[in-house]
Amino acid sequence: MGVRHKNRCRRACEQLSFVIGGQMMGRFRALFPETVGPPSYRDPMRMIHTSDWHLGRTFHGHSLLADQEVVLCALADIAADHRADVVLISGDLYDRAVPSPEAVQCATRILAWIRAAGSAIVVISGNHDSGPRLGAFADFLAVGGLHLRTAIASAGQPVMLADAAGPVAVYPVPYLEPDLARGLWDLPPRAGHQHVVQAALEQVRADLECRPPGTRSVVLAHAFVVGAAASGSERSIAVGGVESVTADLFDGFDYVALGHLHRAQVINHRIRYSGSPLPYAFSEAGQQKGLWLVDLGAGGALDIQRLDLPVVRRLGTVRGLIDDILSGHADLVDAYLSVELTDPVRPVEPMRRLRERFPHVLVAQWSPDEVTGRGMTRRSVTGLRADGVLLTDFVLDVRGSEPTAPERVLLEQSLIAEPAERVR
Repeated sequence: MGVRHKNRCRRACEQLSFVIGGQMMGRFRALFPETVGPPSYRDPMRMIHTSDWHLGRTFHGHSLLADQEVVLCALADIAADHRADVVLISGDLYDRAVPSPEAVQCATRILAWIRAAGSAIVVISGNHDSGPRLGAFADFLAVGGLHLRTAIASAGQPVMLADAAGPVAVYPVPYLEPDLARGLWDLPPRAGHQHVVQAALEQVRADLECRPPGTRSVVLAHAFVVGAAASGSERSIAVGGVESVTADLFDGFDYVALGHLHRAQVINHRIRYSGSPLPYAFSEAGQQKGLWLVDLGAGGALDIQRLDLPVVRRLGTVRGLIDDILSGHADLVDAYLSVELTDPVRPVEPMRRLRERFPHVLVAQWSPDEVTGRGMTRRSVTGLRADGVLLTDFVLDVRGSEPTAPERVLLEQSLIAEPAERVR
C-alpha cells in the first residue's frame, strides 16, 4: 500500500471517530481487520447474537438514527476485537417495511464494517421488515458473506459454516405471518403462530437429519416465546388473540437466537433473546443493552458472555411541580426525558420552559395531584347541566382552575351569540 493511500485511510478513520459523554470511544476498528475472510477455524465457533436494530426508528418524534449508528459501530468493533466468526441478527433490521434512504444507507455502512472485520452475517426479517424488500439480491450478497433470509419457503435451508470441530448449520427462520404460511404448508385455516413455527422447524429438522453426524445446529427466529416478558416498545404480532409459541418447539438445537422482544432474556441456557441495542421506550429506562457472545464448541458445548453496548443518551422520568423540576435534576440535563407535571393549574408553555434547561425533553404531560375537585368528576352526578355550567366545567378540567370573572363574561357572550348564529 502506498504512503498516499495509507494517509488517506488514516484521515478517513479519524473522521469516523465518535464521542460519547465527552470520551473518545473508538475509531471503527472494524474497518481495518487483522485478517481477511473467516477469523479462524478454531474450536469453538464464535457467534454474536443481536436483534431488533429498528434502524430509522423515531422516539416520540425524535430521530434515533445517529444514536443507532454510534451504538452499532461499537458492535462492529466488538466483532473485530473478539474475532467473531458470524454475527446473527434475529429480525427487525429496520423499523418500517419501507425504510428511509438514510436508514438503508446506515444499515449498509454498519453491515460493511462488520463484514470488514471478517465476520459472516446472517439476517432474518422480522415483523417490522418487508421480507421481499430486505431479501432483494440475497443470492448475490451471500457470495460476499451477507446472508439475508426472508422467504418463508427457505426456512429449512441452512447457512453452512465450519470450524475445527466440523460443520455448523445455521437455520435462519424469518418472521412467519400465519396468513401467508398456512397456504405454503397446507395448515388448518385457524393455524396461528404455534402451528406455523412448528411447521418451519419440522423443515429444519428434516434438513438437519440429512447432515453428517455431529453437525451442530443454530436457529434464528423472530417470535414471542412463552415465559418471556415484553418491555412495551414491541409491536404486537397477535393472531386471534394469541401471539406466543412454546419453548419446547426449539428442543434439540444447540443454540436458538431469538428476536422480537427488546429486553435481553434467557428462556433456558440454549434459548435466548438478545434484546434491542438501544432502549425504545421509557419503560426500558435503566436496562443495560448489549449482545450475547456465544462460543459453540464440539458436541454443542456453549460458553456464553453478555457484553454491554455503549449508552449514547440515557432515559429519565421525573414528576413534580414545574418550578421544582426546573430548579433541580442536574443529572438529567443530557437525558431523553419524560416529564409529568403535578401543578394544580396547567403551566403556560411548559415544553418551551422545560427545554431551556433540559434540551432533550421528549414528553411533557400535565397530571395534577388533586383531581377530585375538577369539574368533570365533581359534577358528573348531577346529570344534564346548563350550557354555562358545561363550559365552566370544561375550563376547570383543562386548566385546573375555574374561569375568572372576565372569562365568565366572554363565555356568557358566546352562549348568547350562538343561538343568533343558528337563526341566520
